Amino acid sequence: MNLLQPGEPTDRCGRELMPRPLQYDLVCLSHLRWDFVYQRPQHLLTRCARARRVFFVEEPRHDDGPPRLECERRDCGVTVAVPHLPHDLADAEREALLRVLLDDMVRAHELRNYVLWYYTPMALGFTRHLRPAAVVYDCMDELSNFLGAPAALRQRELELLRTADLVFTGGRSLCEAKREVRPTAHLFPSSIDAAHFRRARAPQPQPADQAGLKPPRLGWFGVVDERFDRELLAAAAELRPEFSFVMIGPVAKISPASLPRRPNIHWLGPKRYAELPAYIAGWDAAIMPFARNASTRFISPTKTPEYLAAGRPVVATSIPDVVDPYGLQGLVAIADEPAEFVAAVERALRRPRGGDWLAQVDAFLARSSWDDTWRQMDALLLDAVLTRSTAGAREH
Repeated sequence: MNLLQPGEPTDRCGRELMPRPLQYDLVCLSHLRWDFVYQRPQHLLTRCARARRVFFVEEPRHDDGPPRLECERRDCGVTVAVPHLPHDLADAEREALLRVLLDDMVRAHELRNYVLWYYTPMALGFTRHLRPAAVVYDCMDELSNFLGAPAALRQRELELLRTADLVFTGGRSLCEAKREVRPTAHLFPSSIDAAHFRRARAPQPQPADQAGLKPPRLGWFGVVDERFDRELLAAAAELRPEFSFVMIGPVAKISPASLPRRPNIHWLGPKRYAELPAYIAGWDAAIMPFARNASTRFISPTKTPEYLAAGRPVVATSIPDVVDPYGLQGLVAIADEPAEFVAAVERALRRPRGGDWLAQVDAFLARSSWDDTWRQMDALLLDAVLTRSTAGAREH
């Protein structure tokens, strides 16, 4: 039974467009959509796709059509696979259909030696029956603390932590928590494509929707959800009406009506990753007004090194993985209360952009890159694939 999108040309799903990969293919199961925000999964998997076939399976969309899997190979080499399911399915029905769709994709693309790479433990419900070359859990957040987390998430994560060949974590605090269950969890904190964001250090034409905003401009990009401190932003905007607060990114899981509205707060919506340096080039400082709650206890914001690579001073709330190392090393100012926050911004605005601080930033950022991170992950993964293959040969 072929449930792939009927009539799709074969090259839409990556067939025949790449040479046969070395060692393994990769199938990623994600709670995030590929086109939502460009972050850790995109950085890592586009690098993997330079040498191997990569399939990024999103969470399903629900519509009135038949169950199907729509696949599209992107210019970066990743094939994005989007399941479409009917509305109002029970959990068991949903997972049964997803299992059939995924099995069909595995057969259609002749995936034999493939790695399962999980971002969501909930995908265990339709993947336990598969026989991958290795299993990876790249834990980038404490998803069970997020708004609307499924009830089964904690138990399924425990299962994945115990059974995966490799567990990667996206931050120091998160790694410490996961090592209570999986002592061999590997720490791979947020890295940086420094060259991309360093473009913001050069003068350039301003995007049209930002050009008319008066300086000083304080900027943010990222998802606006329950992790964002809306009250702090509103209070800071009230305290400093002469500041322009530039907010870039999609709104998720919270009502747009709950966003603070002030004449000096400007919600510009989502932007493409390629556009971000042009926006940051027009900022005088970057801000990270994260709420301090369960959803932010273990986050390690990728935007921290990105703002720094752009050469902008940064003011953030006291998120543990921002305080250590960025705050302790004097790279980022930390403040939680509105008056302290705007005072920290004013100090940052008075400080020269170059000099010793920028040299310290560049020295810190030179320690890692997404290229280095992927090379280290890939080496561990190849070892895991070989270990499983050797064990299987012995059994036979």
